[in-house]
Amino acid sequence: MSILIIYASIEGQTEKIGKFIEDQLRAAGQEVTVFDAGDRTASLSFAGVDKVILAAPVHERRHPQSFEVVLSANKQELAARDTLLLSVSLSAAFPEKADEAQDYIAELKMRVGLEPDIALPVAGAVRAASYDYYESQVLQHVVLQGQDVDPTGQELEFTDWDQLAKAVEKFAG
Repeated sequence: MSILIIYASIEGQTEKIGKFIEDQLRAAGQEVTVFDAGDRTASLSFAGVDKVILAAPVHERRHPQSFEVVLSANKQELAARDTLLLSVSLSAAFPEKADEAQDYIAELKMRVGLEPDIALPVAGAVRAASYDYYESQVLQHVVLQGQDVDPTGQELEFTDWDQLAKAVEKFAG
C-alpha cells in the first residue's frame, strides 16, 4: 500500500509528527511519500497513492494558507482516496477546549470543501523561547488561559505519541 503524507508546519511540531508517522509506516512495510505543503517548488503526485494523511497546525484559529491551498487544489484527488486529517493545536491538549479543537477542523472543511474520512485533533507543542512579546501574551492570556501551565521561555510538548501511533496504525490497516 502506498501512503502520501501532506503536511504543513510553522514551529516544527507538525513536521516532527509527520516524520514520526513516516517512520512508523515505513517500519510497518508501507510505501510512504511525504509532501511539505509549504514548499512552493515541490510537485505533488497522487499516482499510485492509496491513502493520504493530512497534518497541519492551527495558529490564530486557522491552518496554514499553503496547506489550505494544496487541499483546495487537490480536493478531487483527495476525495478519491481514504484520508486522515490531523489538526495540531494546543486546544487539543486540554479536555475543556476539545470543542474548540473540533471547530478548527469544521472551519477547515468548510473553507477547502473537503470531507476527510477521519479527522482528529492532535495536541501540539509550545516553543515559547522563539515567541515575540505579542505571541507570548496571546499564548499566555488566550490559548493557555485557565490552564495550569507556565510556558515562560520553555518548550512544552503535549502530543500523545502513543495515541497518535494507534490512530495511524488503525487508518493504515
